[in-house]
Amino acid sequence: MPENQYHYQDLINQLDRLHEEATALEAKFAPAVKAVHSRFRKSAKNLLHYLALRQHDIRELQEQLAQLGLSSLGRAEGHVLASLQAVRQQLCLLAECASTPKQLAVSFFENRELLTSHTEALLGPTPQKRTTRIMVTLPSEAADQYELLPRLLKAGMNCARINCAHDNKKVWLKMVENIHRAEKETGISCKILMDLMGPKLRTGPLKNGPQLLVIHPVQDNLGQITEAAKVWLAPQHVSPPKDADAWLPIEANWLAQLQEGDQVYFTDTRRRKRSFTVIRREEKGMLAHLLKTSYINTGTELELKGKNYKDRTTKVGNLKALELPIILKKDSFLVLTREPTPGEPATYDAHGHVAQPAHVSCTLSEAFTQTKAGQPILFNDGKIEGIIEEVTPQRLLVKITYASNTGSKLRADQGINLPESKIHISGLTEKDRQDLKFVAKHADIVNLSFVNHADTVDALHQELRKLKVKNLGVMLKIETKEGFRNLPHLLLTAMKSYPASIMIARGDLAVECGWQRLAEVQEEILWLCEAAHMPVVWATQVLETLAKKGRPSRAEITDAAMAQRADCVMLNKGPHVVQAIEMLHDILARMQEHQHKKTSMLRILHISDLANLS
Repeated sequence: MPENQYHYQDLINQLDRLHEEATALEAKFAPAVKAVHSRFRKSAKNLLHYLALRQHDIRELQEQLAQLGLSSLGRAEGHVLASLQAVRQQLCLLAECASTPKQLAVSFFENRELLTSHTEALLGPTPQKRTTRIMVTLPSEAADQYELLPRLLKAGMNCARINCAHDNKKVWLKMVENIHRAEKETGISCKILMDLMGPKLRTGPLKNGPQLLVIHPVQDNLGQITEAAKVWLAPQHVSPPKDADAWLPIEANWLAQLQEGDQVYFTDTRRRKRSFTVIRREEKGMLAHLLKTSYINTGTELELKGKNYKDRTTKVGNLKALELPIILKKDSFLVLTREPTPGEPATYDAHGHVAQPAHVSCTLSEAFTQTKAGQPILFNDGKIEGIIEEVTPQRLLVKITYASNTGSKLRADQGINLPESKIHISGLTEKDRQDLKFVAKHADIVNLSFVNHADTVDALHQELRKLKVKNLGVMLKIETKEGFRNLPHLLLTAMKSYPASIMIARGDLAVECGWQRLAEVQEEILWLCEAAHMPVVWATQVLETLAKKGRPSRAEITDAAMAQRADCVMLNKGPHVVQAIEMLHDILARMQEHQHKKTSMLRILHISDLANLS
C-alpha cells in the first residue's frame, strides 16, 4: 500500500474513534436524552457528541485535514456526526476504500433549522433586516412613562426584560400593561422576560446615618457657581417635578402663604447662613433656587422675614437617613455575620488601633457552612477583593487584599462572589416561588438567576407544573464559575421543557472567572449552546457607555459586533437606551453579512476592486 494510503487510513481510523466515542457518550446518557422534550431530542444527542469530540485535542488532526483541502472540523458544533462522516467519505475516495454511511443525529441542513425553530419558539419571529434579537432591561420609570415603550419598540426592541430583584408586583404589572399597549399601538410584537432574583449573595443593611440632605448647586472646574440647585418644597406625599435636584418636605399650610420671589432663610448644620428664592409656584408645592452648598437635616428651621406672613417659621420634615458606607483598605479586616445586624465601619481606640473591625451581614446562610479558610471573596463586582481567614457557623473573617488607594466603599445590597466556594442551594428561594406566580401569568420567558446545579432547574420545572404552566420559556442565567462548570448538565436539564435558552451574564462571570478568562469562557458557552441548538443571550455592559452617557467607546463597538454571534443581545437601561438600540440594530444588520456564528461569510469586500488602484 502506498505511503499516502497509510496516511489516509490513519486519518480515517482517528475519525472512526471519534465517532465511536460520540455514540458511546450518547448511549451512556440515554436516560437523560429520553427525559428531554421531544423537540430537543436530536439537539441533546448532538450536544453529547460535541462534548465527546471536545474531550480530545484534535489540533494535529485538524492541520492534516486542512492540508488535504478537507474540512478541519472547526465548524462541527451543530452537526458533529455529519461533519465526521463527510470528511471520512472524502478520505475514502482518496484512499480508494468503501465508505459506509452511518445514521446521523443531525444533518447539515437540520442544524440551522433546529436553531431557528428553537429561537423563534422562545423569542418570536425573526425581525426584519437582522437575525439577532435585541432585549432591553426596562427601568422602573417604564411603569409610569408609557411614551418610552413605543420608542423602544420602534427603535428595534424585540424582548423586554423586567428584573424581579427590583420594584414590586404593582410596578411590574404596569410595565406589562404598557408593553401590551405599545404592541397594539405600533403593531410590533415584543416578548416579555422576567428575571427571578435567585439566591444572590449580597451584603445586608448598614446602620443608618443622620437624616441629612446635602444640596449642591452646579459648579465649573474652577468652583464657580454656574447654575442654582432647584429645590422642591412640598408636603411629604407630593412627588417632585422632573427638573428638581432636591426635595424638602414642608407643611402645606406654611407653604400656602409663599409667593414667587419670596426668600426663605435658614442656618444649615454647619452653622452657615443660607437662603432659598421661590421661582415657581405649583398647585401642591414650590420650586426654589439655592445658590450655595447646604447641609439640611430633619428639623432644620426655615424662616420668612417680614410682617406680611402669618406663620414666619416652620421645620423641615423627615428626611431619608444617609447610608454610611464602610470604607475598606488593603490589609484591613471585615467580619461577615450570619445575624442581620446592621453593618458598621471599624471603630478605633484612643491610640488609633482597631478596637472592632468593620462588620456587615450577608444574605445567604450557606456562606457560613460551605466556605473554607483560604478561599477568595470579592465584593461589589470585584472592586474589593479579600481572602477568608476564619470560618465559623456565625461569622467569616475576611482580610482585604485589594481596594483603591484611598479606600473602597462597601454599601448595603452589594454583590458578594465566592468563586472557589461550591455553594449548593437546593430548590428555589421563597421570594422566587412567590414571584414565579406572577411571572407565570404575565411573562413569555422566566430567567433563573445564579443557577449552579441541575436540581435547581428541576425545582423550577416542578414549580411550573404545580402552577399548571405550559409554553413558558425557561432561560438559565450563567453567572458563576460553578454554573459554568456544570453547563452540560444544566443544558440537558433545561431541555426537559420547551422552549429553553441560556443567558451569558458577563458581569458576574468576569468577577468569578477573572477578567482574563472571560473571552475564553463566553466562547465555550457559545460553542456548547450551538451544539445544543439552544438560543443564547449575550448580556451585560453592551454599549453601556452609549446607553448611559450618549457616546460609545471604541471597545464597545467591537464588543457589540462580536455579540452578533449570539441569538439575542441584551442592553441595560440608561437615559440614551433608544440611541443604543438604534446603533446596535445597525451593527447587527451589518455584521450578519460577514459572520454567522463563528463562520466568516465571504461576501464581496468593498475594497477588493483593483480597478481603482494604480
